[in-house]
Amino acid sequence: MSIEGTVIAAHGRHYEVVSADGRHWQAMPRGKRSDYACGDRVTLEPAGTDQARIVDHLARDSLLYRSDLWKQKLIAANVEQVVIVTATEPAFSDELVSRAIAAAEHEGMRAIIVLNKNDLATALPAARERLAAFRAAGYPIVEMSARLDAAPLRPWLEHRLSVLVGQSGMGKSTLINALVPGAAAATREISTALDSGKHTTTHATLYRLDDESALIDSPGLQEFGLAHLAFGELEWAFREFRPTLGQCRFHDCHHEAEPGCAVKALVESGAVDRRRYEHFRAITRTIKKAPEGQ
Repeated sequence: MSIEGTVIAAHGRHYEVVSADGRHWQAMPRGKRSDYACGDRVTLEPAGTDQARIVDHLARDSLLYRSDLWKQKLIAANVEQVVIVTATEPAFSDELVSRAIAAAEHEGMRAIIVLNKNDLATALPAARERLAAFRAAGYPIVEMSARLDAAPLRPWLEHRLSVLVGQSGMGKSTLINALVPGAAAATREISTALDSGKHTTTHATLYRLDDESALIDSPGLQEFGLAHLAFGELEWAFREFRPTLGQCRFHDCHHEAEPGCAVKALVESGAVDRRRYEHFRAITRTIKKAPEGQ
């Protein structure tokens, strides 16, 4: 007998899977491969009261992950929307925001930005200024204070599976606890089942908001490698560049020092924010170092 379910948490080769009937299973893969992400749909073979083996990996609609020159780190599967959490304090990296957006664009996911802790009025203008380039590019920015009221974000989460990403200290845990009553208790239960006391800080967890909406909380991160993107894919992931792609004088233009560069013309005209262009160049330098096929 096989059962289909969704991965809601992971620790090494140990996974928590919820089947369609609401049962929770502690599952391990049948073979040596262990490349499942939170949100993955899998087929289980029961091996006890609440124990099972993962025997098949159902097709993914999307996969959000980051990569460097050596390895890949899976974040979430089958999500439709990436919610990038920033805050007035501590300061956040706007380049990391660009990197997360690029990963989302590459997978066809919608990206929105949360500016948390907007009750810290002194730091609010500077945080808004750092996000101005993303607003100009058309990315929604939801200002809120998760500590006081999570209601501004709720409409954006309806009828879809979303994933929260962001640097440590941005208030993601506070946001999850505001959106999902009992989330902390649920996470402790999962940690106990998977024998992982550090589950809350090292692995993603899926929480059901209602019958049609769910949210994956991912660990705080300080970098977001994009070594898996080819140069053309990175170009496309910067949506402001798209109107002029293919219009540069040289077909292999890298938008750096080449004459007749249509992207640089957009930057010089003010149509593309210079900071976003700098992010693009910084990411380009890192993906050039990646081996072919990364």
